Amino acid sequence: MNMDKSQDSVMDKSSDYQAKEPKHSGHLQGEVPMYFIGVAAYLLAAFGPFSTLVANWLFVAAVVFAGSHIIIEGIVDTITNTKEEKRFYPNVHLLMTLAVLGAMFIGSFDESAILILIFAGAHFLEEFAEEKSKKEITNLLKLNPTQARLLQVDGSTKLVDVQNVTVGDQLKVLPGDQIATDGFIISGHTTIDESSINGESMPKEKVEAAEVFASTINGQGTFTMQVTRDSSDTVFANILQLVEQSQNNLPKAATEIQKIEPVYVKTVLLIIPLFVILMPFLIDWTWQMSIYRGIVLLITASPCALAVSAVPATLSAISNLAKKGVLFKGGAYLSNLQDIKAVAFDKTGTLTKGKPVVTDSYYIDETKQAKWQQIITTMEESANHPLATAILDAFGKTQVLEMSVTNEIGRGIVANYNGNDYRIGKPGLFNRTNEEILAKTEALTSAGKTVVYFSENEEVVALIALMDRADEKAAATVAYLKEQQINTLMITGDAKVTGEAVAHALGIDDVFSNILPENKATAVTSLQTKYGKTAMIGDGINDAPALAQADIGFAMGEGTDVAIDVADAVIMQNDLQKFEYAHKLSKKLGRIVWQNVIFAMGVVLLLSVLNIVGKMDIGIGVLAHEGSTLLVLLNGLRLLFPLKKNKSTLNSNEA
Repeated sequence: MNMDKSQDSVMDKSSDYQAKEPKHSGHLQGEVPMYFIGVAAYLLAAFGPFSTLVANWLFVAAVVFAGSHIIIEGIVDTITNTKEEKRFYPNVHLLMTLAVLGAMFIGSFDESAILILIFAGAHFLEEFAEEKSKKEITNLLKLNPTQARLLQVDGSTKLVDVQNVTVGDQLKVLPGDQIATDGFIISGHTTIDESSINGESMPKEKVEAAEVFASTINGQGTFTMQVTRDSSDTVFANILQLVEQSQNNLPKAATEIQKIEPVYVKTVLLIIPLFVILMPFLIDWTWQMSIYRGIVLLITASPCALAVSAVPATLSAISNLAKKGVLFKGGAYLSNLQDIKAVAFDKTGTLTKGKPVVTDSYYIDETKQAKWQQIITTMEESANHPLATAILDAFGKTQVLEMSVTNEIGRGIVANYNGNDYRIGKPGLFNRTNEEILAKTEALTSAGKTVVYFSENEEVVALIALMDRADEKAAATVAYLKEQQINTLMITGDAKVTGEAVAHALGIDDVFSNILPENKATAVTSLQTKYGKTAMIGDGINDAPALAQADIGFAMGEGTDVAIDVADAVIMQNDLQKFEYAHKLSKKLGRIVWQNVIFAMGVVLLLSVLNIVGKMDIGIGVLAHEGSTLLVLLNGLRLLFPLKKNKSTLNSNEA
């Protein structure tokens, strides 16, 4: 994840995060005690043995103590925003302030106090809801390591600031330590809790040469590691950057609502005076009644519930996904995910496991199979052939033979044993091949498999077929997308036969094969033209242009830094079913936001009509209006909870 070096280092940012309180917590610490003083003043006024004059002053005190921050925000923010925008730019708090002052003006001191108490209480709950929805993401910031045990020349260790650790340094990690930065084990073995990186609850066993990651927690073993990444460029540090982006990038719905709010407030401020002036002539109200009804309309028409309909819900969904191992760089990407019409997949490492396995083998003389396998194993162990691991895994441990082995460019792996020459390589390197070998080769390559020949004294005596197998979880995800009527396509640089074999196994609709890296973005563009919004899922450097071109780009968490950097979201653990979960949650987010918007505007309309026909007073209006705001908040917070799983994963449609 090579980030723009012009930006402040992620480590510097994250240490700042640790020192800061959450966005609203400083406000809440000072405002909540004042609020309860206001509540006490209201209770004394409402139920105490005081004269009307004293009670009214207590109601005023309740307004000042409980609602001063509302009044200040209403006036100061409106002035500030108006100056910045160079046009009148009011907010909903200004409406509340005017409603409170209006209630006092007509002598309804008790109702002005209850108005501010309920509105301020709802305001605190809104802030609490946002902080609650951010909690899982923000907790990541507290996991950022700050110190490391730097190994000295004499074998001792020195506790140093993690920012002073450089690539190549060796660190000692003791039982229970938080690993300071990314690297690999050079001595020792242990188990490590990597849940902060991949969401996996089970600790992973780690031996020499295994990768370890910053912020993960060491188990009971002690080991020495070598640093491979600067502290500002670790996997975890870049997760922190995704977190910052996800909290600052609002979804489209929220942005539009925020744009509408000042227009709506200005409209209400224009309608209220006209309402107060015209109603005595239209309905024969008294001026006192008209002013009273105007103030009630001012309260009921405030777009409080509308203002909180999208942001808390989106932050809740992002938090939910973070716990599941899907990190979004912003709410806009999550909210748009529900609208995708096509998904393009890279093949290797995305739809497949990324590691070839032996699928077939054939020997012209089965009586010599054991002997030849032993020779093949010895040759593969000695030569570090690209497919050696798969062949060794398939053939298992055998006694290593004494022979000289050479990897010759253009000839494959060659060896001599007991006076016989042996060779392993691709079919094009061999001349003496019988018809049966050729027939089997054609059948296997037609199935998308890679064939390797083994010869004795230049005669091909065996073949081995290998293939990068499709991931079972990918098959389940493709089936889900087809059920949702979303087109699925594979974009691969592999040959057509290989690509189609994997696509057929997974049920993918179409294949773009033999695609060069620079043309992958063009392929995505063609999908966007044909189908509409397109998501791209990949893991390699060659996928980066396509990930950037797609409407939403998903990088696999075990992929390259470049792919993760340019993508809009990251799927940890290379588990495509997490993409399925994200799509379901995005659809649920869309439903909840629209439920909130329709409900909020419906309540405003209902209360306004009841007010005009004389069936509404300030007290009922306040309770109904602020109650609707709380319901909208609670509805959004439902997205904090995991989606329910049906018996059939593929047929689950969470409400």
